[in-house]
Amino acid sequence: MYSNLFPSPTSSPFDVSSYLVPNLPDYQVPEAPCSSPFTSGLTLMDVCYGGSTNLFLNLLSMLTTYSTVINGVCERITPIDKPTLTYDFIVVGGGAAGPVVASRLSENANWSVLLVEAGPDEPAGTQIPSNLLLYLGTDLDWKYKTTNESHACLSTNGSCSWPRGKNLGGCTSHHGMMYHRGHEADYTKWYQMGNSGWAWSDVLPFFLKSENNQEVQTGRVDKNYHGTSGPMIVERFPWQPQFAWDVMHAAKQVRLGVTEDFVGPNPIGFTVAQTISKNGVRLSSPRAYLWPHRNRPNLHIALNATATKVNTKKVGSTVTATGIDLFMNNQHYTVNAKKEVILSAGTINSAQLLLLSGIGPKSVLDSVKISQVLDLPGVGENLHNHQSYGVDFNIDHKAIKELNIESATQYLFDQTGPMSATGLAQLSGILASNLTTPDDPDIQIFFAGFQAVCDTGDRIPDLVPYNNKITVRFTSVNVQPRSRGRITLASGNSSTHPIIWSNDLAEPADRQIIYQGIQKILKLTKAKALRKYRLKAIDDTAPQCKQYTKGSYAYWDCQMQYNTRPENHQSGTCKMGPSTDPMAVVDPSLKVHGINGLRVADASIMPQVVSGNPVAPIVMIGERCADFIKNDYKVNNLHSRGE
Repeated sequence: MYSNLFPSPTSSPFDVSSYLVPNLPDYQVPEAPCSSPFTSGLTLMDVCYGGSTNLFLNLLSMLTTYSTVINGVCERITPIDKPTLTYDFIVVGGGAAGPVVASRLSENANWSVLLVEAGPDEPAGTQIPSNLLLYLGTDLDWKYKTTNESHACLSTNGSCSWPRGKNLGGCTSHHGMMYHRGHEADYTKWYQMGNSGWAWSDVLPFFLKSENNQEVQTGRVDKNYHGTSGPMIVERFPWQPQFAWDVMHAAKQVRLGVTEDFVGPNPIGFTVAQTISKNGVRLSSPRAYLWPHRNRPNLHIALNATATKVNTKKVGSTVTATGIDLFMNNQHYTVNAKKEVILSAGTINSAQLLLLSGIGPKSVLDSVKISQVLDLPGVGENLHNHQSYGVDFNIDHKAIKELNIESATQYLFDQTGPMSATGLAQLSGILASNLTTPDDPDIQIFFAGFQAVCDTGDRIPDLVPYNNKITVRFTSVNVQPRSRGRITLASGNSSTHPIIWSNDLAEPADRQIIYQGIQKILKLTKAKALRKYRLKAIDDTAPQCKQYTKGSYAYWDCQMQYNTRPENHQSGTCKMGPSTDPMAVVDPSLKVHGINGLRVADASIMPQVVSGNPVAPIVMIGERCADFIKNDYKVNNLHSRGE
């Protein structure tokens, strides 16, 4: 249908006439029906290694940008030029939870809400599922690195890369979109740690409130486990590579099991997972929660705006948050909050902002000459992350490019085909090691490969082909880490990255769980269903590990410490817990202990990270935070009226 949209493979890359668009009778760049469509942000030309394909990428980028279906050019929020002096609520951080909190609070027309995000709006290219990870390592990434690791990332001198989204949407603009909630046992543990109101029966209604599952009506998933009226659409991608279905068949053959639904009654096994997406397009947190309400006059959204401090006042022994200091458009602002400040800046930035505001351990604050407002020893502590190690395999077939003229044409036409999915990343497995039980699984298997994405050089390791052959990655993930690290300040300057020490893999049990996952991977690759691919493991043996017998526990134990693959599921630095827990930062209503008018709502409050992909639980936390606030002020209003 679109044979003249892009040049044929035999066309000269310098034959510009073969790229011209005006002769397309059945595909026209749509006219934007609004006066100021969103067409800015990093393009594919900015993030891809183009070479001879530059014109192809340029056209693809342009057509994607002006697509109302893909990019929502006239559905975007309009950021403010500068904040007003005072709002009822200030929400810091536009990632997974912040848009949820801001959207829900602004449902009350009598409340004014400011959402502050340090980065820009998400560009058009992030809306394409196959561009998973593509923008990490660019200006849309905080580019954090850990330091001084003794058991992780030893091949890079004990420093692990921790990419984090720096844009409206945060990591929900970059992640694999897999819909998972963890497991009931995760929330039982939270409750047992003293967090009343956080048992499974307490959190499930908020998962259902946020979700609009498209597969309930088809009977593919159990309606008792899914919501159908929330803003977050959940469905499967329109396309999967055949290799994914063959892995599912292999899992049956070697008795690792398959499942239809990771959050259903039988989560153990492998599945092509449901994702947070809509008809082959990514659904980030702002796209779900902010775009539909972009015209609310009581909701202001500040982009490229960095909160540098939470301001407080102390009267007697009572400390109250009064607002924030903000740097935006080369101007400093002090913005006041009449009711509350809510930090949803993420595990790293929420803890850093508390410390910069004088809230945290005295020793850390003294080291950078920040006056202490409140001694909260748990701020920055309890840092942990899902830990993993990936095994790469070559398929006995020359490397192919899933991103090509045909797949691009198909995606632009109806948002199907390879670009409408994340390749093998939509495939996953939930399993249990011998350190736990099947109702509390501690292993997740991730995959990578067959991704329709441009060449990134070696910027994204998951996308690097080896030996000029199709390359796939099977990754063993420990989703119940025992190791704990911390975040401290390098200086009192908010623009300086904090010191991050993950301490990943320090606990031997963490490495044992990954090892058992590796054994399950190797078992899977030997199944009859995968023999036709003639998978060959790629040798990435670190020099320090060659002393061990290949395949032994000692070998894999060494390998995972040198060639660690950290996940992007950091949690715990503003731990939720009762006042009797000396390391708790927030109480079960997400209020910061010892300070009025200040809450935290993001992954940092998790006392123990959930056993699976964390985005849906972070959205749930945002929903709960807004609900806590609404209930608190409803009670206060009733009391003030004498009711």
